[in-house]
Amino acid sequence: MSKLNVLSANTTATGLKDLNGLRVTFVNMPLRESAAPVVAPEGPAILAAILRNQGASVSILDLNAYRIKDDHAEGRPNGRYLSLREVEHYISQHLNLHGDQDLVGFSGIITSLRWQERVAKIVRRLQPDTFLVSGNGLATEIKRGLFNWIPELDAIARSEGDDIILKIASDVQDIKQHGIDTVLSNGLVSEYYVGEHNDRHRFVYEGGRPTNLDTIPGAAWDLLESDPFGKNILETYIVSPIWGLIANNSSAAPFTMKRSLNTVSSRGCPYACAFCYRGAFGERNYGIRSAESIAVQMKLYKDTYGVDFIGYLDDNFAVNKKRMDALPAAFRQVGADVRWGTHARMDEADQRLFPMSEAGCVYMGFGAESAHEKTLTRMHKGGFILRNGVKETIVDGRPYYFPHTMIDGIKNCHRAAVHANCTWIMGYPGETLDELKTSVAFILWQQEIITSGQVENNNGYTDVREAINRKMFTATAYPGTEMFNEPSVRKILINNFGLTFDRNDDPICDENFHNYVLELDDATKVLNDKDGNPINFGEMPLNDFLKAREFIDNNSVEKILEM
Repeated sequence: MSKLNVLSANTTATGLKDLNGLRVTFVNMPLRESAAPVVAPEGPAILAAILRNQGASVSILDLNAYRIKDDHAEGRPNGRYLSLREVEHYISQHLNLHGDQDLVGFSGIITSLRWQERVAKIVRRLQPDTFLVSGNGLATEIKRGLFNWIPELDAIARSEGDDIILKIASDVQDIKQHGIDTVLSNGLVSEYYVGEHNDRHRFVYEGGRPTNLDTIPGAAWDLLESDPFGKNILETYIVSPIWGLIANNSSAAPFTMKRSLNTVSSRGCPYACAFCYRGAFGERNYGIRSAESIAVQMKLYKDTYGVDFIGYLDDNFAVNKKRMDALPAAFRQVGADVRWGTHARMDEADQRLFPMSEAGCVYMGFGAESAHEKTLTRMHKGGFILRNGVKETIVDGRPYYFPHTMIDGIKNCHRAAVHANCTWIMGYPGETLDELKTSVAFILWQQEIITSGQVENNNGYTDVREAINRKMFTATAYPGTEMFNEPSVRKILINNFGLTFDRNDDPICDENFHNYVLELDDATKVLNDKDGNPINFGEMPLNDFLKAREFIDNNSVEKILEM
């Protein structure tokens, strides 16, 4: 049969390949063990829906949903990860139920490298002929170098996967039906084939943004309603509050939620903070779903799952003012009366808060990161946060200078009855102890304006120490960020981790870089170099850095002001 006939025989009337008979499993990797599983894997669930629409048989294996509370979980209040033996048993049981899989896709951010390495070995041992792909943040940041660290992989999928998942499935089906040698010899191989590497044929898929985000199918949440042992994984996520102190994810809130679920209303980010890598989420190509689309989805989640809160995980929900103005009418039209929250920049906490509040928004997360103008400038956040200058503010009897934009943003949230949650980073390159103290003082100022009555208590605050986030992440140099390429950071990476770089200034994916990425498994911890010594990217003395970190971890952040 000719190439044309082969392709024609397997395409539908829509021009997309009929994937009937193709078996696919997505594996969601574990996130921080210290936090409860609160974010359901919407990305794999959307990809599953896309494949099912073309006839594929799809399932999801969620390794993140498990936190086992037994004698082996001592000292871990949320429970422990599955052991590797338990993971293998889990996967084996999954295969017993669903049969051999043609395609297995891993989903995980860069912190999941260790897990992807381990699970890849298990999958390849149990399914030697499956087509194994790694996607999401890890594959996007590390690129082809990931083949060196996870040699079991057949492919990586970079950036957004909505379009390329069908291209991956098409290649897999061709290989399944005709064999890789026949596909190669007859010119049926796709443009994503990059040749052999260490005796395995490799593919690199470059994803892109779908033209219209409103047309993307809803997540196939039903695939999480029963795992291989009958556990309702989706219910595990729904009953775990997505935000608040119990979530242990640097969020705090004065209210509780019984049933919450997550989604996104936009992708990409039009900004370029120096510590953030946007490649896995559309880079700076910002796109949004319509107010009507998210209203319909909210009503569906309310009616189907009985949720009382929805968390929109967007970094920049409020960029488009017209969409904010359209929310109240769109939500009223379909009866979408569920409380919700999201994230935005602090310079966006202006009049657009009020239509958001009218539409049910009660929580706004801000990546404040620092309250000091010098640190904000180094983070590339100064252009927006500092445009209105700084204001002297007395906290605990001492003067500090806070950006007007941050002060106004917090107060505007109070006026709109929207809770403001700020996240923070300590130890950023160049940050001194005095600069860190300014951030700490801003946290205390947030508490003081409530307890002193400077703002109306529209959110029902009782214990402000539980309602105001007092945690801080430790500055971490993630590959692909501007921070990673700063000269002072580069020097530390070379001297302490032995990293080397190619002519394009990209890190060489050798064992030293491998070990460094393995350390990036928790944004709150202090990194250690190859000799076990702690790493401090900031300018404060190491003893001060470690002492400050100890105060933060012990919920005594105010003690930093006495250092």
